Amino acid sequence: MNSKYVYSFSEGCKEMKSLLGGKGANLAEMTKIGLPVPPGFTITTDACNDYYDNSEKIRPEIVAEIEEQLKGLEENLGKTLGCSQNPLLISVRSGAVFSMPGMMDTILNLGLNDTSVKALAEGTQNERFAYDSYRRFIQMFSDVAMGVPKYKFEGVLDRIKEEKGYSVDTDLTTDDLKQIVEEFKAIYKKEVRSDFPEDPKTQLMLAIEAVFKSWNNPRAQVYRRLHDIPHNLGTAVNIQSMVFGNMGETSGTGVAFTRNPSTGENKLFGEYLMNAQGEDVVAGIRTPQDISTLKEVMPEAYEQFVNITSTLEAHYKDMQDIEFTIENERLYILQTRNGKRTAKAAINVAVDLVESGIITEEEAIMRIEPNQLDQLLHPNFEPTALKEAKVIAKGLPASPGASSGRVYFNADDIVEAANRDEKVILVRLETSPEDIEGMVRAEGILTARGGMTSHAAVVARGMGTCCVAGCGEIKVDEANKEIRVDDIVIKEGEYISLDGSTGCVYLGEVKKTEVELTGNFEKLMVWVDKYRTMLVRTNADTPRDAATAIKFGAEGIGLCRTEHMFFDEDRIPAVRQMILSKTVEQREKALEKILPMQREDFREIFKVMAGKPVNVRLLDPPLHEFLPSDSEAIADLAKNLGISVEEVNKRIVDLEEVNPMLGHRGCRLAITYPEICVMQAKALAQGAIEAIREGVEVSPEIMVPLVGEVNELKVLRKLIEETVDATIEAEGVRFDYTVGTMIEIPRACLTADEIAEVADFFSFGTNDLTQMSFGYSRDDAGKFLGEYVDKELLEKDPFQVLDQNGVGKLVKMAAELGRGVKSDLKLGICGEHGGEPSSVEFCYKTGLNYVSCSPFRVPIARLAAAQAAIRNK
Repeated sequence: MNSKYVYSFSEGCKEMKSLLGGKGANLAEMTKIGLPVPPGFTITTDACNDYYDNSEKIRPEIVAEIEEQLKGLEENLGKTLGCSQNPLLISVRSGAVFSMPGMMDTILNLGLNDTSVKALAEGTQNERFAYDSYRRFIQMFSDVAMGVPKYKFEGVLDRIKEEKGYSVDTDLTTDDLKQIVEEFKAIYKKEVRSDFPEDPKTQLMLAIEAVFKSWNNPRAQVYRRLHDIPHNLGTAVNIQSMVFGNMGETSGTGVAFTRNPSTGENKLFGEYLMNAQGEDVVAGIRTPQDISTLKEVMPEAYEQFVNITSTLEAHYKDMQDIEFTIENERLYILQTRNGKRTAKAAINVAVDLVESGIITEEEAIMRIEPNQLDQLLHPNFEPTALKEAKVIAKGLPASPGASSGRVYFNADDIVEAANRDEKVILVRLETSPEDIEGMVRAEGILTARGGMTSHAAVVARGMGTCCVAGCGEIKVDEANKEIRVDDIVIKEGEYISLDGSTGCVYLGEVKKTEVELTGNFEKLMVWVDKYRTMLVRTNADTPRDAATAIKFGAEGIGLCRTEHMFFDEDRIPAVRQMILSKTVEQREKALEKILPMQREDFREIFKVMAGKPVNVRLLDPPLHEFLPSDSEAIADLAKNLGISVEEVNKRIVDLEEVNPMLGHRGCRLAITYPEICVMQAKALAQGAIEAIREGVEVSPEIMVPLVGEVNELKVLRKLIEETVDATIEAEGVRFDYTVGTMIEIPRACLTADEIAEVADFFSFGTNDLTQMSFGYSRDDAGKFLGEYVDKELLEKDPFQVLDQNGVGKLVKMAAELGRGVKSDLKLGICGEHGGEPSSVEFCYKTGLNYVSCSPFRVPIARLAAAQAAIRNK
C-alpha cells in the first residue's frame, strides 16, 4: 500500500491509473499538458480499499490528508468551502480504474448551505442560479449519500411545474426554487430524521464515504461481472472545484467524442445543453443540441474545444470521450477517457490510426475487444423485408444493429422473459443504472427520452446491444405496460423491431440477412492472421455450418458431431429401428439404411472444407436420447416397426440410465455394439472417396469419444482401421487419415502418456472434462452456478470460461504427458471454451495446435489467438 492517500491534480499523471483511477489520472494528465481543468485532488483507490479493510471507516490519517489538500485548493482559488463571502463549491465524483459509465455516484455543488447560497447569489449577481444549484445539491446529496429515493424530490418538481404551467425546469423562477429548497429539506428531515447538514466538512466526508460505498452497489457489481473487471480494485474519489453550466444562456455543459462512437467516422460527435449542469445531458431529461450548432452559439469556445479534442486524441493516440462545461463563455474540460464504441467503430478507428501512422498493426489488434466482434457477426434487416415493414416512429440511432423482440417495460420482466427463451426488447421512458440486468438480457433497447450520450446509449454501445434513444414520437405508459404512437397501441409481449443504425422503430418482426465481412474488418483480420500462430477450426455438423465457418476464416473442422446427423425427420425412424433391434443382424439391417445418409453428409462436408482437416467424432450420446418419450410417438413407432407398444416401452425402460453422463455412451457404445462403429467408419471412408472422385482433397481425422482407458482405444482403432482400409482397398482410391481421441475424462488426462502411444491426436472436450472434474451436471448446474458466481465462490461459470486452476491443470498435464511420448502429437480443444478469449490464450500458452468453436465465434477466436501471440512474445 502507498503511504500517500491523496494527490492534487498537479501531482499525478496518466500512468498512475491504478492508484488515481481512470478519471483522476486523466485529470492530472490534462493539468500537466496545460488544458483548462478546474483544480482539485484525488483520493486514491488505496484509500477506498483501506476504508473496506477498516470496517467501512475513513482513518484519521487519511482525513487529515484530505483536509490538507482542501486547504491548498482553497488557498489556490482564494475561496473557502461554505464561506459567507466567497464560497468554494466542489464536485465529488467516483473514478474507477476501468471506466464504468453511470454505474457509480456523483455529487455536485457540495458546500452549499443557507449561508453560502446567499453569498453565491451575491457574488454571481444571479440569485436564480444559486438556488437552482442548491436544490440540485440537496437532491443529489440526499440520494447518493443518504439513500433518499430521487422520485420523492422529482414529485415536488413535477407538482410545482404542473401548478405553474411550466414545461421545463428552466421555467422555474427564483421564488419557485426557494420554495423547492425548503420542501426538499423537509423531505430530507422526514426521511433521515435529522436536519440537512449545514457544515460543509460533514457534507464532504459523507459524500466521500458514499462514493466508496458505491463501488459495491449492485449495479456496479453486475457491470464488473459483465465486463470482467476485478472486484478488488476499489474506486478513487475526485474532488474538483465547481464550474457552472447553469449560470444562464452564456453557460452550458456537454459530452463529445472525438469520432463517431457508432461508426468510427473521424468527425466530432456530441451534444450540449445551455443553462444546464452535466447530469442533465447524460440523464436525458432535456433533449440536447448537436455539438456542431455550438459554432453559431459560441464560436470562440467552439474553436477552442475543437483544438483541445485534437490535442487529446493525438496525446492519447485513441478516440476520446470528453466532458466539458462553459461558464460565462469560458471553456473548462472536466474529463477525458478512451471512448466506449461499437465493434464497427473500434475497427474503423484502429485501422484509420494505423493508416495515419499513429499506431502499429499490433497495437490496433490489441485495441479490439474480441467479444465485441460478436456485434458484427450477426445479421441485419433484409432490405426487401425492411421496405415492406411499417415504420411507426423514429428516434436517435444510439447503438447499431438490428433487433426484433417482444416488448417489456422493466428489467425484472425482461430477465424473466429471457429465461423463457423469448427474444425481448426493453422499452423505457429513459433507462437508469438500475436497469442494467434487463439491458444485458435484451435484444434491443428503446427509450422515449435521452440523447446519443444518455445512459441507455453509452451502456448499449459498450455491450453491443442495438439501441434507439430519444424517440419522442412514442408515448411510453410504464404503468399500463403499453406504447402509443398516434392511434397504434403496442402492449406488453407484442413484437417490435429496432434499427439501431437508422433509429427506425418497426411494427412486428422484420426478417434479417446474413453477414458480410469486408472493408476495414477484412484489413484487420489480415493483420490478425499475420501475427497469429495457433490455428482456428470450427465445430460444425452440417455442410451449411461448415460453409459459414469457412466464410469467417475457419481452417478446418475441430468437431463434427455425427449424432446430430441422426436427428433429421427422415432418419430418426431408421435410428430407432437400430436401437430397438434384438439381434446383431437386425441392427446391421437398420444401419444399412443409415449408412448412405451419413456417407452423403460426409461427402458434402469434405467438399465444403476442400482439403482442410475434418475431425469426425463417432457416436457419443446414450441411445435412449434417440427414443420418443410421449405415448403418441411411442404408439406410432411401435406401429411402424410392427411390434407392440409394450415391447417399445420395455426397451425404453431397459435403456434408461440412472446417470446417463457417466453411463453407456461414447466409446462404450462402440465396444458393445461394434457394428455402429463399423457403419460410421465405412460411411466416412465412402464419403471421402466420393469427394476425391469429384476432384476434392480430403483430410479426415476419426475421433473416438470418452476414452478413459487405453485398451478402449486399442480395440476401436483396430476396428476403424480394418473398416477404412478394407473400403479403400475395395474402391481402389487411397487417402490418408488419422485416428485419435477426445480427452474429456480426468483419468484420460492422468494416463495421457499411455493413450498417446495409440492416438495420432488429442482433442480436449472441455465441456465434459469440466463436468467430471467439478462433479457438476452441465444440465443442472444452472440452478446454483449463478449464485456461486454472485457469492464469489467461483470467479466465473466454468462452463463459459475455462477453469484454468483445476481443469486447466488436467489439460496441461495431458498435453505434457502426451507430447512426452509423441513430440508431434496434434493437440486441439473443441469444447465451448474454444471461442472464449481468456481460454484461447490459455490454449496458446499450453502449446495447443488449434482451438475449435462455433462458426460465429471463429473471428473472435482468431483475434484472441493473435492477441495471445502478441502478448506472450
